[in-house]
Amino acid sequence: MTTFTKIPEGERPTIELRAHNVLSRISDNTYGGFAEHMGRCIYGGIYDPGNPLSDENGFRKDVIAAMKELKVPVVRYPGGNFVATYHWMDGVGPRDQRPKRPELAWLGVESNQFGTDEFMKWCEVVGTEPYLCLNMGTGTLDEALAWVEYCNSNQDTHYANLRRQNGHPEPYNVKYWALGNEVYGSWQVCQSTKEDYAKKAYQWAKALKLLDPTLTLILCGESGFSSWDSYVTRKCIRADFGPDKARSLIDMHSIHLYTSSHDPVQNALAPLAAERAITMAVAAIDLARIENHVPPSVPRQKICFDEWNVWDMFRSPGEQGAEERYTLSDALAVSVWLNVFVRQAKHIGMANIAQSVNVISPLMTYAEGIVKQATWWPLLLYSKYMRGSALAVHLRCQEYEGETKPVWIRGMVDTPWLDVSAALSDDGVISLAVVNAHPERDFEVWLSGTQSMGIGVKVYTVSGAGMDATNMDGREEVGIRESRWDAKGPYTFPRHSLTMLRWVVAK
Repeated sequence: MTTFTKIPEGERPTIELRAHNVLSRISDNTYGGFAEHMGRCIYGGIYDPGNPLSDENGFRKDVIAAMKELKVPVVRYPGGNFVATYHWMDGVGPRDQRPKRPELAWLGVESNQFGTDEFMKWCEVVGTEPYLCLNMGTGTLDEALAWVEYCNSNQDTHYANLRRQNGHPEPYNVKYWALGNEVYGSWQVCQSTKEDYAKKAYQWAKALKLLDPTLTLILCGESGFSSWDSYVTRKCIRADFGPDKARSLIDMHSIHLYTSSHDPVQNALAPLAAERAITMAVAAIDLARIENHVPPSVPRQKICFDEWNVWDMFRSPGEQGAEERYTLSDALAVSVWLNVFVRQAKHIGMANIAQSVNVISPLMTYAEGIVKQATWWPLLLYSKYMRGSALAVHLRCQEYEGETKPVWIRGMVDTPWLDVSAALSDDGVISLAVVNAHPERDFEVWLSGTQSMGIGVKVYTVSGAGMDATNMDGREEVGIRESRWDAKGPYTFPRHSLTMLRWVVAK
């Protein structure tokens, strides 16, 4: 976590950290991805048969290389809103026998040429783990149980044998399963009330864990700060007695949030709302555990933030493919998002940027290649270096005091001009990430704890000429600049930038 002290103009900011102030382990799953049958995410993104850039499976090799570069640990599939009318059986077996279906979430036609077995193969090639979302809209419990059996069973049963018949003798052993997606929303096919959903989710969870007790089941929350979250956690997070000990049928609670603003500073700082969302969702979980007398032996449920990103839904409508064109301001926002997850590492079991390719994505594909948008570069830095354990940080600096988006940030959440997180890797390297959201001002900052910096510091800076710098339209204005710092005196964090300082802890 980062604590903050507001200081007046004219006083020099400070950042204090120590290598021994370790807080919580950062889950590798913090850097998860998401692939939905939406726009060009699957078809023309992940899967592009006939393109010379694709392999023998039809998978784009440049996308695979990018996912490997990010070391993406887990990918959510197949939605998203898409899943509310998706029937997994349509997407297995011989491709020439798979039905085309109307797709109601994004108003298209689904060919089902890419389905469960193709996704599992893609995950194997990428080196990532699958996370499947169950259809709790038009789907049934029987259908959900069949999908788990198809993916995970090694018994001589119908759907396990169907998987073998389709050329996959060994089970996929899918660990993560979501109990629906955004079923609270008016935009959903088969929208549910919180009362109906909670009752249904608990019954589904009971049946699913009877079939496969090893599953990690993820409850469908809303934003973290809604009555839906407080109700469904209270009804579903409770003690259930398995064969030999108390357990919970629910392992994580999912929340979603997207941020954006036309004002570049408001946009960059908007993800601070996610910090409050996490703490409120955690409080709802704790209240449920207290009221339902869940024993301490049952592991505390964590947050699965399985949709997050910068997305202006009016600028880039979902039914038109949601192909956002990101700027440096958006890259700073993504950096703040990731700082939030590092600071809240104690509570984050998984986070999934929505989405991994083309749709509100840092990575765009075209027939001839890929473009790494402005938001790609912070994601790359964090996924490579902000792993291990979160460190406590104390920040003293001036505060942004203007309007915020969402409006409720003001008065609930601190909004310093510098947004900070730190991590200690398992091999003894500290990574300090600092976002300077000020469009015009550099900040000269004393770093307390530099006695551990040894002989020098590697510096990675993501910036551009202005907040509107972009890598789209043939421009390449945002990237990573590498340099070194001698760790003497204060460090100047440039205006509108992400800076990551990395050093080996001196013995």
